[in-house]
Amino acid sequence: MVFILCTGKEAISQNVIHQSACADPFILHQADSIKQELSKQGFLIVKEASMAMESEYEMPVIVPLTEGSWYQFVFIGDISSRLYEVRMFDWDEKQVVYQKKSWGDTEGNVISYSYIPKLSEYHMMKPVQVNNKKKNLCGYVMLLKKVK
Repeated sequence: MVFILCTGKEAISQNVIHQSACADPFILHQADSIKQELSKQGFLIVKEASMAMESEYEMPVIVPLTEGSWYQFVFIGDISSRLYEVRMFDWDEKQVVYQKKSWGDTEGNVISYSYIPKLSEYHMMKPVQVNNKKKNLCGYVMLLKKVK
């Protein structure tokens, strides 16, 4: 995935989102299982990343997509969070996908959806999770593309 981050002395004095990785063994195990299953369906990993998140704050992820290609997006949140949402916007900031899951849903901490863009352009995926017990959370995003 392509992450847009600001760097340099000017960025330090501003409120800038700095992406950092995290490691949650349960999330990594889920990610591996999902990758294996999607691989059997003809999808290849294009990009993937673990990311440190804060409860109730969206983490924007910007990805370039090709017109007519079949993509699968996956977001995995902390198993103890009570709510998970993903919104995806096209380049014109039009919302093209919205999914929400709650703790207790089957596979509640995983949001996965297919998308075929109408134009070749950047899209922004905004995952968020809400956790009443933890402020700092781990999340995992994957972008896969159908090749078979």
